[in-house]
Amino acid sequence: MTILAANPKRIRPGNMASRIPRAPIILSTEQARNLWIAAQRLNEDAPFGSGPEAVHRAVAHLGYVQIDTISIIERCHHHILFNRIPAYRRADLHAAQSDQKTLFEYWTHALAYLPVEAFPYYARNMRAHRKDPQGWGGQSNAYYLRKVMKRIADEGPLSSADFQNDRLVEKAHLWASRKPSKRALQSGFYSGRLAIARRKGINRYYDLTERHFGWDKLPKPATTPQKRDYELNRALTAQGFVSLDSICHLTPAKKPQIKERIERRLKRKDLIECRLEGDEKTRLFVPPELLDEIPAVDPDRTHILSPFDPLIIQRKRTNAVFGHDHIFEAYVPPDKRQWGYFTLPVLIGNRIAAGLDLKADRGSNTLQINSWHWFDEAHPQTDKPLIEAALDRFSKFQFAD
Repeated sequence: MTILAANPKRIRPGNMASRIPRAPIILSTEQARNLWIAAQRLNEDAPFGSGPEAVHRAVAHLGYVQIDTISIIERCHHHILFNRIPAYRRADLHAAQSDQKTLFEYWTHALAYLPVEAFPYYARNMRAHRKDPQGWGGQSNAYYLRKVMKRIADEGPLSSADFQNDRLVEKAHLWASRKPSKRALQSGFYSGRLAIARRKGINRYYDLTERHFGWDKLPKPATTPQKRDYELNRALTAQGFVSLDSICHLTPAKKPQIKERIERRLKRKDLIECRLEGDEKTRLFVPPELLDEIPAVDPDRTHILSPFDPLIIQRKRTNAVFGHDHIFEAYVPPDKRQWGYFTLPVLIGNRIAAGLDLKADRGSNTLQINSWHWFDEAHPQTDKPLIEAALDRFSKFQFAD
């Protein structure tokens, strides 16, 4: 059974659940793309408004926004927000994090910005780091941790650069620091004792978590069942339809608990089981109200996406839905690259139409196109001016103050 033909008949809200068929519903490729693009809020002009409040709303809707240090063009967290907040300025993120304090940084599948209301769902991870201070990212010792926290308590937010004269030690792993004070800062961060109060360039300034947020004490950690419900809800909000893999991206240990919650929601008819046309094996799940009327996507709406954008980062899902297997080649030797160092996928309507390997020349404020790849060769004559207009918008954002 296929829900919604080319010209869908509207289904009244509330009726879908009572008419859920026993066999899984088949989503067409177009329907799946439109559902996901709408869930990502890439089908609207300015869905979150503008200013620091829009940044918080966007991060809360997406669940998190990944942070990355590669700066050949604008860093991915700014890039991701720009695609959903056309009036976005870097100062908006700073204000949300440092002034309004509606965001915090922590580890999801990577370092990310999260809405502050999600803090309880990560507090248990923080406690685990306190019990295992030698764990990844938290390598330190009690002496240096006490030392850095005492200075921060006395002097206010400090960065690693504020701690000098460390006796350097051997690295425990590739990404570790040789500075014991920096390890202590990381330990305090991962254990929740310290929060990143602000960023200045590549420097992170750490403050006591309670003082930064104005809390008397840290929020009570969510239970594991509460966190699994949160993770399922977060995925449904940001993805529209989900699979077990897409919910548990890079965290497969959670699958049994998430699966149990999905099955309960299926029985309550809070979710409908689906399949993507051409893939009869992968179980997909969608809230029934989303099938009442799947939003259309403007065929000319164009976004130059980061390779870390939520629409791209889960390569398997992106390939299944958009037929595009994105290759990230920043760490591939130059002579073995197919597309380029930092190729950005271009979304036009509901198609990933092209890829652009770009580099920002900050000396001349120009955006260099190292290579241009057509992934959809059926529309180059009409796609090219749309991409050029998007490049102009992206360039203005790239070099804005």
